[in-house]
Amino acid sequence: MALTAYEDRPAGRHAALPPGGLIRRIYGPRAGDALAFSMSTYAMPLLVLTITDSASLTGLAFALEWTPRIAAFVLAGNIVDRRGAAIVGFLSSLGRASVVACCAVILTMLPRGTTQTSALLVLVALTGVLSQFGFVANEAVGAVVIRRGEARPDGIQAVLVGIDQTATVIGPLLAGFLILAGPGWMLGCLSAVSLSAAVLALQTPPTPLRVSSKGRTGGAGGLRTGLRTLVGLPALRWLVGGLACSNLALGLLQSASPVIVVETFGRSPASVGTMWSAAAVATLLAITCCRLILGRFGLWAVGAMSAVLASVACLGVPQASSFLSYTILVALFMAGDGGLTVVLRTVRSMVIPYTALGATLSLTMLILLLPFPVAGILVALTPAADLGRTVMGCAALQAVALAVTFIRLRREPALRLVAGQR
Repeated sequence: MALTAYEDRPAGRHAALPPGGLIRRIYGPRAGDALAFSMSTYAMPLLVLTITDSASLTGLAFALEWTPRIAAFVLAGNIVDRRGAAIVGFLSSLGRASVVACCAVILTMLPRGTTQTSALLVLVALTGVLSQFGFVANEAVGAVVIRRGEARPDGIQAVLVGIDQTATVIGPLLAGFLILAGPGWMLGCLSAVSLSAAVLALQTPPTPLRVSSKGRTGGAGGLRTGLRTLVGLPALRWLVGGLACSNLALGLLQSASPVIVVETFGRSPASVGTMWSAAAVATLLAITCCRLILGRFGLWAVGAMSAVLASVACLGVPQASSFLSYTILVALFMAGDGGLTVVLRTVRSMVIPYTALGATLSLTMLILLLPFPVAGILVALTPAADLGRTVMGCAALQAVALAVTFIRLRREPALRLVAGQR
């Protein structure tokens, strides 16, 4: 299972390397896909709550959104390796635009009830799968560009995380206000954004194509290759394990927030989008700080400080007595999570060998996203009055996991090596 020895081989529909700098070839396509990804991730549970008025169905929708994403990861990594990131990104965004547009039409024709709810849950699952294909494609492009030495690895990853968080500022806010105008308006806007992302995806540079080999085809071979690679990289293995526990707390906040904000604090659905947009602004500020201090303090110190911030904030969330304090604590949690993401992506982009790039990226994302459907199921099974205790339990697990991770990585050579490559 080896990649081609040369990187100039066109991938997907590319006939040549697209002209232009990083903005046109990397950051622009990432921005288009990130906005559509953000809108769908944060808006779908809110849309279900608006249409059904059910906290349990909201949690179920969150689980249905993330479970197919996880199932699609290994397949997505193999397809990106063999067909190229550009065509995968294009087709996933185009498919999402078509599915969302069709669902918008169907929802306007169906009366409220079981049939409309079923159609909405199918939409949630399909958009989750298509969004994940696009995400894997964009992650592979970022890793390839870093290996080509076009810019500092931590600089590119900080910009990519910044793009993701900027989309997280705009996406929930836009979706929250559009939902007030009607679900059809929100879905129509999401379809238009996805179509724009499909056009931008054609500008991405070619990625190395893996040559198929006998006995190593299919998802199982890719999964075995990714697992072997991950086990052999201690720094990446510990980071992925620690952040997986942290993502359980993040997923619980994402799936429970519509219920907590609307039912506990008595705010409008638009307030949910406002809260997540405020949290994304805090994350952007944290990422900017990370870029300024990485060169001086290194990856381990930045990661440890981010872990402390995320853990303390998450432990305080269940104690929030007002919507304002809840928003501030969620914003601090997301700021810490943003710093952790910069550290993880920088390490991941530098230590994974080319021969297992797509497979290992897919496996790490798979592990990191497994907690999200678990969080949705927890919300679906937990009465609204008990959500605070559930959040506290997940926050305690997160704090312990991150503490163990960064104690274990204190003297890990890979973090010092990556931090020193400027």
